[in-house]
Amino acid sequence: MSLCPTPGLAPVKSPLREIFDNPAYSIPAAVSKRAEFFLFFADVIYPMLETYRVALNALYCDNNGRPAIDPVLLQGVLVLQFIERMPDRQAAEAVQYNTCWKLALNLSLESPSFDPSLLVVFRKRLLTGGLESLVFQAVLDRLVKDGWVAKRSKQRLDSTHICGPLSHMSRLECVRETIRLALEYLERRQLLPESWTTLWDHYVESKVDPRCTVEALKTKFLQAGKDMCTILEWANTQDVAIKDAESIRLAQRVFDENYERDEQGEYQQTRAQPTGAVHNPHEPQAQWSSKSTIKDKTWVGYKTQVAETVQEEPREAGEPTQNFLTAIVTQNASESDKPGMAIVLSEQANMGLEPPPVLYVDGAYVCGPSLHEAQEDFRELHGPAPASPDRGKVFTVEAFDIKVEEQQAICPAGQTSSNCSRLREEKTGKVDYRFEWNNTLCGACPRRAESIAATQTHRTLVVGEYHTLLQARRREMLTEAFKLPPIDSFGGRALRVS
Repeated sequence: MSLCPTPGLAPVKSPLREIFDNPAYSIPAAVSKRAEFFLFFADVIYPMLETYRVALNALYCDNNGRPAIDPVLLQGVLVLQFIERMPDRQAAEAVQYNTCWKLALNLSLESPSFDPSLLVVFRKRLLTGGLESLVFQAVLDRLVKDGWVAKRSKQRLDSTHICGPLSHMSRLECVRETIRLALEYLERRQLLPESWTTLWDHYVESKVDPRCTVEALKTKFLQAGKDMCTILEWANTQDVAIKDAESIRLAQRVFDENYERDEQGEYQQTRAQPTGAVHNPHEPQAQWSSKSTIKDKTWVGYKTQVAETVQEEPREAGEPTQNFLTAIVTQNASESDKPGMAIVLSEQANMGLEPPPVLYVDGAYVCGPSLHEAQEDFRELHGPAPASPDRGKVFTVEAFDIKVEEQQAICPAGQTSSNCSRLREEKTGKVDYRFEWNNTLCGACPRRAESIAATQTHRTLVVGEYHTLLQARRREMLTEAFKLPPIDSFGGRALRVS
């Protein structure tokens, strides 16, 4: 599309504005109340979006294709659509018939709308051009400019789950649907072998009978694996364009995640799918994950990291919050919160914000390396440290006084470790320290039963390079200062603010 604006859709001051600006008109209170937001949108938000016109124009060709709808207008529609919780079709109809939307978007009463599918195309343009966060950036810039958000301020960080817009599929359904997509791809390009008419009938024209027994379903799953293997073996004999086609590569991935060879060389179902496996071929990026704090415990989709400022003064009842979102970052559902924190800080830096002097988090973000990184950057990471793994009836790491810098540790019986080894993984560079108490010390110890498992002759501990910081945080958690009354975060969790 070219950037020549479509006639009738060029932004103009809406004639509806005169009704609210002219004191001669008597506006009912209910109408004025309803129009307040849309007047604010026309006066503040839309001009703010106009400042990003150059960036939006870069998404279009200057001199080729059909005339394009004004991209600033489309960006404004996306914002209103999100606020009003409307699907694409209703949003396009609102541009045509809703006078409030025309007022907000500075459209005349005669301005026509557009096909709702254009919103899908425009979102793809934003994603392709890396401008999906443009509106968020625009609002954040305005908040910083007006003094609502400081460039360096206390913040809290938490993650929440995002369910993918897809239906739940069993492993059999996922495999069958993947085969169907591959067959339809080959059929559209007239590459489907004539001998595959049975596969077409079985996977495109037919569905699994819901009355099938468990054994019948297992048989169908194994047969689907054989048929998928047939398709992949044929594709490997074709040219690169076929082998690298998206549907063929997806079929290979789904096959590898669901089947493995047994001792006889036959393909069998894997006991479990690997982390990040495809659960619906229509959105292979959506991953399965679990979280104990959500209603259904598990979901298929994504994880989002959300950071917001912390209002230091307590709010009065009914007073609006002064907390503002400063970053929203989406990551794979199976990924840890710890790397998510690093991505959030990087995203904030790209938007012109400085690292928060104090960042409130939950235990998923706290570890030795993250505490060390915060210390090196002269900022504070506030949050509970996770407990060490339970060892049954013997003492856990918390019961020991470990001094990594001095390469010694003292056990609950008061005995100093007899040996310390520095361990470094060549692949990752991770450094650990191994502390040991020899047989002489442990053999005569009156607290041996509490310190050593029945299968051990002496006690050993392995801790990370920055365990001293983690140990200090665990001890801080036992103090009254750390047990201050919590406040509610945006995600429904309770985080301490001091």
